[in-house]
Amino acid sequence: MPSNVNVKICGVKTPADIAAAVEAGARYVGFNFFARSPRSVSVEDAAALAAEVPEGICKVALVVDPTDAALDALLARLPIDMIQLHGSETPARVTEIKARHGLPVMKAVGVADADDLQKLDAYLKVADQILVDAKPPKDAVLPGGNGLAFDWRLIAGRRWPVPWMLAGGLTAENVGEGIAMTGARQVDVASAVESTPGVKDAALIRAFCAAALAD
Repeated sequence: MPSNVNVKICGVKTPADIAAAVEAGARYVGFNFFARSPRSVSVEDAAALAAEVPEGICKVALVVDPTDAALDALLARLPIDMIQLHGSETPARVTEIKARHGLPVMKAVGVADADDLQKLDAYLKVADQILVDAKPPKDAVLPGGNGLAFDWRLIAGRRWPVPWMLAGGLTAENVGEGIAMTGARQVDVASAVESTPGVKDAALIRAFCAAALAD
């Protein structure tokens, strides 16, 4: 019986990354356009990679506090299925981006304590999906992909009116526990399937997907 958990492999950079993700059963692949990330890709490279993604696999563009001009330029070159906002975008900005581009928007929200869940609630009426991530440390360069987890007990048993994805510090060893504790039906991974920062490892992708899809 097919698993009812969807896996997103974020930060793909090569055709081999995409092939490994698809073969392992991932349903989403993410292209990272945050320049300071070791996973970042150029628009030109992402456009070539997008052509490698089979139909039915959701292509996600991860952007951080993008301007209208930057998003216009990106989407003019890149056929994607979803925009992932991973910065400090407000609910009003999420609404603007959805209206301007007509694409589903996933908003990432960093969680460290119960107060952050109230901030998350503000996005439920405007975002198509929510990515529940670990809040980055104050001195972190990256807004996500830091390999850190948050206390999953904060969201155990919670239900939201839009699809959501669990992220932050997930590995092949703990993703099953994360799914069981939170009830997540979607999970996101970046750093835990890499041999070095920004370099995906096919064996680690297979191991992560096998553990997530064993649910």
